Amino acid sequence: MNTEILLNELRQYDTPSVTNVVATYPDDQQHCLGLYHPWNSNWYTDITCKCMFPELGPLAGHVVTVTFGLPDSTSGRRSFEDLYRIIEKTPKPAIVAIRQNLPEKIKNKNGLCGGNMMTAFKSLGVIGIISDGPSRDLDEIRPMGIQYLLTGVCAGHGPFVIQEINSPVTICGMDVCPGDIVHMDENGAVKFPSEYLEQVSTLCKSLHEWESKKQKLLAENHSPETLAKIMADQYQ
Repeated sequence: MNTEILLNELRQYDTPSVTNVVATYPDDQQHCLGLYHPWNSNWYTDITCKCMFPELGPLAGHVVTVTFGLPDSTSGRRSFEDLYRIIEKTPKPAIVAIRQNLPEKIKNKNGLCGGNMMTAFKSLGVIGIISDGPSRDLDEIRPMGIQYLLTGVCAGHGPFVIQEINSPVTICGMDVCPGDIVHMDENGAVKFPSEYLEQVSTLCKSLHEWESKKQKLLAENHSPETLAKIMADQYQ
């Protein structure tokens, strides 16, 4: 099936549902692929990652990674044009995972992404940003429909440069590689290899149908014993 169609299908489901399918319940071989160790692998974001525009709902896309840092003797080897060209070549829709390789004192007040950068990204097919630091210009970004998953917001920044493009990065506890698929919403983000996209989409549909039936039973029953059996999938 067409990749873009599959990504659009994944937007019907929230990110916790996708995590359930990817790795949360490895013993559930009917609904879970078990792609990662649920606790020991860094496959979804932690509590430092905050969603700026929950009203946008779930998004899914192909990842481009970029690392920003302070200007130094190697500055100038990577440019925004280099980044734009890589985003242009990336299958769409695209999500940019931004590592802010900065001292914590600076990182916490570096409003890295803003209206100009996001306007350029949107022109290239970017639908979401995940960053391990803050950004700014929420009022300008909101109408664009680009999701911001950040550690926070602040108003300003100083000079910074691109250090690396499409190298593996860790963003808010999630290890991401170029070409991974990321699903994101107000709960955070989860990644998985692109070759599992169709399986993830199929299992999300199956899981949604199964959980809908289960929650209906939970809502209709009021006996603690029965509710416990339903939760343990022992109720017919």
